[in-house]
Order: sequence, then C-alpha cells, then structure tokens
Amino acid sequence: MFRPVIWAFLFLAIGCSKESASGAAPSAEPAKAGHAAATVKPGSHEDWCEEHQVPESQCTQCNPSLAAAFKATGDWCNEHGLPESQCKKCKPDLKIVRPPKAN
Repeated sequence: MFRPVIWAFLFLAIGCSKESASGAAPSAEPAKAGHAAATVKPGSHEDWCEEHQVPESQCTQCNPSLAAAFKATGDWCNEHGLPESQCKKCKPDLKIVRPPKAN
C-alpha cells in the first residue's frame, strides 16, 4: 500500500550518486559530493551528469532550480518533468552525446 511512497522517499534521499569526473582540473572551490566543481566549463567533457546522461550544467534532476529557465523558453515536458530537449520518453531516438575529452 505504501510502497510508492517508500520508493519516492528512498529516491529523494539517495539523490544523484555520481562520481566526480576524473582528470578535471583542480578547483579552488571543492566540488559538492558527487558533482563536478563549480569551475568546470559548461559544455566540456567534465560537465556531465553520469546518472542522467546530460550535461550537468543543464541537469534539472540534480539542480531543480534550472527548470525555470527551460520553462521560460518553452522547453519543458510537463508529463515527465524534464526539458523537452532532454526527454527521451517523448523522443526515444534522442541522442545526447558527451563531449570528447580535450587533448
């Protein structure tokens, strides 16, 4: 009876459990647990959310405060609570590719 509530609580309690990107330049600001440092360049190889397979700087699941910007531009899937440009449920053929490592 309460299983969905328990799963939802566990999901929220665990949150994003990614490891920080290896090979990232040292930062004066420490990275939040499981997230890239704030100084990581958006669009770089290091700017990647392993758990949700999108750039971390655009991951609304890890950073819900980003949702407002996507909604303001009309890029929002209300059904799945994601930017439409990232919604693989609505667009099964959508490919979001991690940028290659810089040489």
